[in-house]
Amino acid sequence: MKKVALITNYNISEKLSAAMRVADRIAPRVESILLPVAYKERVMRSKNHRKEFEYRTPEEIYSLSEVIFVLGGDGAMLDAARRAAPAGIPILGINMGRVGYMSELEMDELALLDRVFDGAYRMDERIMLRAEVRSSSGQSKFSAYALNEAAITNGSAARIVDLELADGNELVYTYRADGLVIATPTGSTAYSLSAGGPIVDPKLSCLCVTPICPHSLLARPLVFPDTAELRVKNICAREKVLHLTVDGRSTFDLYFGDTVVVTRSERTVKLLRIKEESFYSKIRMKKFV
Repeated sequence: MKKVALITNYNISEKLSAAMRVADRIAPRVESILLPVAYKERVMRSKNHRKEFEYRTPEEIYSLSEVIFVLGGDGAMLDAARRAAPAGIPILGINMGRVGYMSELEMDELALLDRVFDGAYRMDERIMLRAEVRSSSGQSKFSAYALNEAAITNGSAARIVDLELADGNELVYTYRADGLVIATPTGSTAYSLSAGGPIVDPKLSCLCVTPICPHSLLARPLVFPDTAELRVKNICAREKVLHLTVDGRSTFDLYFGDTVVVTRSERTVKLLRIKEESFYSKIRMKKFV
């Protein structure tokens, strides 16, 4: 293995120190370690520069790397996953957050990184969503990819909204709720779980729809095949604008009559697994059940 990337927020001293520990571990096994050029001055000032370091733009990092090591929580993993997916670059997470469900290692397990270079790993491939906003006339206004979920809500105001869910041209249900979450199996342990959705084994290929605080006794989470074309239409005349939020980051305004079309993406995320740990043992350890 020649080029690997080491991604974290180097402006945080704890994460900078942790990244240098990882660099010490992997440096003998690689030709170069790619770091974001935006943090070059920070690394230099901290006197942590190493001869193996190459400072690159994000575009270069996510095209030249063979593996990307990410130090942080699930938010950092989601950002790296979306960037790495188009090139099919595998990522491995080292947890420095609170839950770290997507991460593979804790900081006291760095010795296990040797398995990456010895070929003692497996590839865990996860599906992604594509969310597209279309106007009432059918014009495409916005699109984005998600590993976890696409959420349609009222934003910061805690007011009930009206949403129409269809699979293709077939009406499924009309909701009065705080919003809807459409999640992948990976995202079933994130926002969807908090909204009362099911925990789904990531080996399954499906889409989960979970209403947020529905004003109905009949509105329950639904699971669709990954071939579904889910359409969520804003039919809420009371509110000026709703919001589509993708993986908790990208946000786009939804006006009356706009429709969010959510499908399985052609892109996938590749997670490196080096521990003999099952999905169910991880959810027990992270206290999801």
